[in-house]
Amino acid sequence: MSTHNNDNNNHERSTSELLENVVVVYRSESITIGEIKNSLHERGFGVLLAIAALPLCLPVPVPPGYTTLFSIPLFIFSVQMIIGMRAPWLPVWIEKKEIKRASLEKLVIKANPWLRKIEKRLQPSLTYISVHTWERIIGIFAFVFALSISLPIPLTNFPPGWGILIMSLGLLSKDGITILIGMIVGTIGVGITMIILVLLWMGMSLPTFYG
Repeated sequence: MSTHNNDNNNHERSTSELLENVVVVYRSESITIGEIKNSLHERGFGVLLAIAALPLCLPVPVPPGYTTLFSIPLFIFSVQMIIGMRAPWLPVWIEKKEIKRASLEKLVIKANPWLRKIEKRLQPSLTYISVHTWERIIGIFAFVFALSISLPIPLTNFPPGWGILIMSLGLLSKDGITILIGMIVGTIGVGITMIILVLLWMGMSLPTFYG
């Protein structure tokens, strides 16, 4: 009976609580992507997409290539969601990639106050659409947003990253309205990226941070 109750408690945990749990459980200096995935497996694609999107959403100093490392899972998870896979899968070489625990802890500390504010406003809506159907729809949008994020254009990864994060939180809470908001935010970000690409193609000069 107690085991069943523990399982229910795990499923009722919010994303912010699950992220804090990862930092608490793993005390080694580095944590592998596989360890993070396994510890959050019960929540499926939603929480893994949220974790992959977080470094793209927050202005936290990170080592070179850090955001690239997290953008790769976005592509992998989005494709798996589109084709209807029930559980996330990652190649072994990605699962073995290590993240410094201190960097992850700093990210969680920075992100969780914002996550909690969002989570308090989430409630089930549009539940007549199944979670599996939502996953496929989100997968399509996440793939497009990940394409935008992968382009080396400064400051354009925030809106698509936030779009993926908001969609993920909506999926975890079965909040269809929040999912739709995430789609809108990410789509606006993709639109901004396309405008910048067109301006660059036309040879127009942009602010110095666009190089």
